[in-house]
Formats: sequence, structure tokens, C-alpha cells
Amino acid sequence: VMLRWRLLSALVIISVLLGFICLDYWHPWGAPTGLWLLPLLLLATVLATSEVLGLLKASNLQPVPWAVYGGTLMVILGSAIPIFYECTGAVYPADCPFGQLGWPTVMTGLALVVLFVSEMLRYEQPGRVIMHVASGLLAVVYVGLLASFLIALRRFHDHQWGMVALISVVAVVKVSDSGAYFVGRSCGRHKLAPKLSPKKTIEGAVGGLVFGSLAALVYFYWLVPNIFGLDLGDKAGGLQVVCWIIYGLILTVAGMVGDLAESLWKRDSQQKDSSQWLPGLGGVLDILDSLLVAVLPAYLCWAIGLVGPG
Repeated sequence: VMLRWRLLSALVIISVLLGFICLDYWHPWGAPTGLWLLPLLLLATVLATSEVLGLLKASNLQPVPWAVYGGTLMVILGSAIPIFYECTGAVYPADCPFGQLGWPTVMTGLALVVLFVSEMLRYEQPGRVIMHVASGLLAVVYVGLLASFLIALRRFHDHQWGMVALISVVAVVKVSDSGAYFVGRSCGRHKLAPKLSPKKTIEGAVGGLVFGSLAALVYFYWLVPNIFGLDLGDKAGGLQVVCWIIYGLILTVAGMVGDLAESLWKRDSQQKDSSQWLPGLGGVLDILDSLLVAVLPAYLCWAIGLVGPG
């Protein structure tokens, strides 16, 4: 029954995501790159922030909710400033000192100020202020700042390559997640981290690494040229194939770290799931945990040219 609900929830999520991806790729009415996907990211941010606040509350940490919601949304909306700029019909200037990554950095700093102000407004007695500010900033960085790299990936290089970059991280991480789940479920014998996540096994982790590297290889070798129509040219040579596999392995390992990081948080808060938004899958954080950590090294791989246009 649980597997059935898991597959049904995954089908719904994939269908909705594909719908928004198609809209953003074809950008009807001349919408700027990333605009159609932004509402979906904002919704996920709000839901994930709600779950983070629940985990913090279970650990007796209660930053001011409106300040945390405001902080995470500020970071995401700050990351989207180039998108809003292009809604005016102008091209976002390449020589802007903030670029793409400067805005979320500025907004994270402002979010810290907002968290301090929120504690000033409700201050009554000493003892918990710094812990609440620190935990609130943790929520802003974990949900807002890490998720902002999804926008940075979507706007990487140009409209086409940006979509290739975004889908690559989602595809590799989720295929490796699924591979680890099914391999671990069918033949897992040795526990990977029994104190954090008793169901995860070493066999599952190995399966995740295999599936993740194969997903990257299939994606770049077959899907990118055949679906996106991009000519890889000599980048399909032996060295580049190795780079694709390395990319898949890096994202898989990062995804596993993200998954275990949320498991650590849930164990420390003594919570089984971050919420019950999604039957069979748990909460939004249970879906995003691996992606939030993997998107940063994914962006670094694209930025240094491990993968991407030549």
C-alpha cells in the first residue's frame, strides 16, 4: 500500500513539474527565462519553510514565523530580480555588479537583519534570542539560499542550456534516489547509517551511485541532442563521457548527504517525517532534501565547465 501511494504521489509531482517545465521552455507570451517555474518554486519554499519551522518547534526553537517566511521568500525573490527585470522587455545587463548570485547573498544578509528586528519586537526576557535568530537563519539558508541555485541553474548560459542544466540535476538526483530505494529494498543487507536512517543500506547507496552515473550518461549522450537539439560535437568524446559520469557521481553523493542531513534533523527533533503533505513520500522537505544540497555542486560543475556547452 505504501509503495502504491509513493508511486502515485511521485506521478502527480512529475506531471506537474513537467507541465511547468514545458511552459517555461516554450515561454508563451514571451515570458523571460524562469518566470513560469518561479510560482512553483515559491510554493515549494513556503511549504518547506513551514516544515522547517515545525522541526525547529519540536526542538523548542521558535524563531518568529513571519520573519522566517519573509526571509526565505526574500532570498528567492531576490534571485528572481533578473527575471523581473526582463519582464519590462529589457535585457538584464551582463555587467551588473550583482550578477545572478549577488542578489540572494544580499537578501540573506537582509533576512538576518529582519530576524533580529523580529526578536526585538517580541523581546521580554533573556535566554533564547540568539538561538532563535540562529535557527531562523538556518531555515533561510537551508530553504532559501540553497534553492536559489535552482534559479541560477535555470538561467545558466542561455535559455536552452539553462533548461538542460536544471533538468540534469533533477533527473540525476531523483533517478539515483529511486535506484537507491529499489536496490536497498530488494537486496539491502548492510545498514548505511542506522542511527540516522535505519532503512538506508550500503547496497542501496551503491545502487544509487550506479543509477545516478547512468542517468547522467544517458541524459547528456542521448536526451540532450535528441530532445533539446543541441550539438555536442567533439564534447561527446571519451573524456567528456568520463566527465558526465563524474557529474552523476558528484550529484548522487551530494544528494545522499542532503537526504541524511534531513534525517539527522528529523532524528534530533524526534520526528518521523517533516510533514504528511504527500502520501507515501512524507513532506515537501522529504522530496527536496537531496535536491537542495545537490544543486550547489551541480552549479559549480556547470560553472567550471565539467559539463555544459563547449
